[in-house]
Amino acid sequence: MSRVPLEGQVAVVTGAARGIGALLARKLSARGARVALVGLEDEGLRRVAASLHEDAAHWYADVTDHEAMEQVAQEVKARFGKVDIVVANAGVATGGPFESADFAAWRRVVEVNLVGSAVTGRAFLPVLTESRGYLLQIASLAALTPAPLMTAYCASKSGVEAYAHCLRAEVGHKGVRVGVGYLSWTDTDMVRGADEDPVMRASRSRLPWPANRTYPLGPAVDRLVAGIERRSAHVYAQAWLRGMQPVRGLLPNLIGAFGPREMRQLEPRLTSVRAGLVGPGGEADEKARATRGGA
Repeated sequence: MSRVPLEGQVAVVTGAARGIGALLARKLSARGARVALVGLEDEGLRRVAASLHEDAAHWYADVTDHEAMEQVAQEVKARFGKVDIVVANAGVATGGPFESADFAAWRRVVEVNLVGSAVTGRAFLPVLTESRGYLLQIASLAALTPAPLMTAYCASKSGVEAYAHCLRAEVGHKGVRVGVGYLSWTDTDMVRGADEDPVMRASRSRLPWPANRTYPLGPAVDRLVAGIERRSAHVYAQAWLRGMQPVRGLLPNLIGAFGPREMRQLEPRLTSVRAGLVGPGGEADEKARATRGGA
């Protein structure tokens, strides 16, 4: 597909204070896009906005708050005159056995990753329809394959993949394109936070190559940018993920067959898995909800 120049385009990136969102904002800006940053880390958003090449602004908002996100969409359009690109990137994670999970954290993962993505899409769809724009929904390897100790994250990322595929069919006739971005383990604060737990780190190390590697952030984000330029339906931050699509139907049975053996080996250590959301982004989400008195 031909590329759409990013010069003069207006891009919205959620979860933009750190990691994938922050670097994506910088790379879009370096290609001439004006960027609106959205997230829960006001100081981090401010720093990222100040580092960008082109005109930028930031908004403090919880992506699960529909009224707040509708207000953000209106203010972004008022500030920049249009919206051409929305990247629904905000996400959190937790890990550990489902039976003993911190269920508030489990629920929050689904709320942020799935409901928050849908709220983002719903809020910005009117302005994307006006511009015949592009929505990139960030999913994960977790949308392609189940994984023990990751029930909330896999459920949420499978959900956003399905949601985005459905939305693509609904809005394509209006000129709006919808893509899904797939990433394996990428060097972000979230992944490093998960690796701080020795059980989660051991579980990941047992995955088959190449799924057991941590991949550098820069090349992954470069692939996302290229996908945005092409308005791609599927964007693979690591090239090998494309090869997962033809075999994904086999994976639940394979994981179901080999997973119990791995869990038996890890079982004596499962009670030590840290509860709650992982990484600085998870801490920021918990702090923001505590400040608002949220559950």
